[in-house]
Amino acid sequence: MKNLKLIVAVLLIAVFPFGCMVGPKYVKPEQPKPESFLYGDHTTDTTASVRMIKWSTLFNDPVLIGLIEKGIQNNFDLQIAISRLEQAKANLGVAKADLYPAFQYSGQVNTAETFMQPNSAFANMSWELDFWGKYRHQSKAFQAELLASDEARKVVLSDVISNIAISYFELRDFDNQLEITIHTLETRQKAYDIINERFKSGYVAELDKVQIEQQVAIAEANIPAIKRQITALENSISILIGKVPGPIERGKTNSELLIMTTFPTSVPSALLENRPDVKAAEFLYQSANERIGVAQAMRYPSFNIAALAGFTSVMVGDLFDSGSYLQNAGAGVTGPIFNFGKNKRRVDVNRQIAIERKLTFQRAYLTAISEVENSLQNVAMYKEEWAARNRQVIAAQTNYDLSNARYYNGYVSYLEVLDAQRSLFEAQLSLSQLTQKQLSSMIQLYKALGGGWF
Repeated sequence: MKNLKLIVAVLLIAVFPFGCMVGPKYVKPEQPKPESFLYGDHTTDTTASVRMIKWSTLFNDPVLIGLIEKGIQNNFDLQIAISRLEQAKANLGVAKADLYPAFQYSGQVNTAETFMQPNSAFANMSWELDFWGKYRHQSKAFQAELLASDEARKVVLSDVISNIAISYFELRDFDNQLEITIHTLETRQKAYDIINERFKSGYVAELDKVQIEQQVAIAEANIPAIKRQITALENSISILIGKVPGPIERGKTNSELLIMTTFPTSVPSALLENRPDVKAAEFLYQSANERIGVAQAMRYPSFNIAALAGFTSVMVGDLFDSGSYLQNAGAGVTGPIFNFGKNKRRVDVNRQIAIERKLTFQRAYLTAISEVENSLQNVAMYKEEWAARNRQVIAAQTNYDLSNARYYNGYVSYLEVLDAQRSLFEAQLSLSQLTQKQLSSMIQLYKALGGGWF
């Protein structure tokens, strides 16, 4: 009965203080809240979320969608992020376990009766009471880190999808540039054959022959350079989708690809609900804030209870007799007296870490707004630039056709033809690059707005 009362008293001590917690409570930092994006569409519904637009609906190319799906399954960076997420889950489980009692068993058998340690078989329980909230703060810290790890996984996922898409657009751009260059080479080679025959017949000067010969060589030299870029991009995409570097399947050309051109641009403060990098930064700040409480709790005494029940006997044969039964329960307290300010400095360190994480979060928020503004501007400007370049290509083609006809009718020198052809070639390449940049800018805007990658 006496032991029972002691156990009841210890349990009451264990339950009573669980309302005590030291350490700061988390308060979300105040952020600047612009009413709208400077370059956004102010007529769109700001309550709509780009998160509701699934990434697979952005593209009308099954080949590109297939490449992205392979990347989601096989990308090494994404698998590493998932592994880190599992580590965070395990750490949270360890932290939660510290809130509860630990149970152990032990046993010992000796053949010599005179041995100093008797035969025994015991079960025991030990429990450090979370009087000051040390383990609760620690559990909350790991919970926040788990959420941050999940958001970090989403960041990697969005990077993988957007990088595959943009690399694919660049690959199709170089495919188009190669096609333009080969066509230009064929045109220049035909012109060279004609002018060379006319030179042999004495109808044109050697200068015309040398000039066109130079342009043929320039076009020939561009082809290997473009092929090197194609190989490098194919290998880069192969790594992104987790396969051995090699050729990449092609689908639609950039000019055939269609991407959604308008996204809901909600108010900047709503980025906190969409951008995984911003959310991850906030969760890490929450974790650091909880660890201040852990450090502060370590400055106070810790309370422990223990209980033991089992059998002990000098003779092995008498080990489980009723007279060998033993039980005990107790409570203890330990705490620091003087350690030259170590515990106080630990609190200071964790407080400064929290300040650093808070500043990182605030910077991430402003960076997110900046990236959206840049992406909105890029989408608008690339659209205008593409329209102008397209008019340039049409005009350059007409100029080349007219110059070519004037040359063969003897009105101008071949130098004018070469200049018109060079302008056409450069305009076609610029238009091809702009088509790629226009597509890429839409993906970058979708990513900046925290689109539905998940």
